[in-house]
Amino acid sequence: MLGDSFFKKVENKSGVSKETILSLASKLQNSSMKDEKVLHELVQEISSITGKEVSKEKEDKIVDAILKDNVPAVDKMI
Repeated sequence: MLGDSFFKKVENKSGVSKETILSLASKLQNSSMKDEKVLHELVQEISSITGKEVSKEKEDKIVDAILKDNVPAVDKMI
């Protein structure tokens, strides 16, 4: 399990609380990543949590990429 210092660092950088992160992680763990409706809801929730607006077009592209297993590796996103 990740320690409180990790969550504190994330919260300081992003403004997202430990409770919010754990809640989102629970939703991800308990949902189907192949359900388009669920994916749209998750993208919207993450957008809201982070305060980053995501256009409908971009949201559709994100969901489509996930459904097609066409998500880039994390190291390629950095």
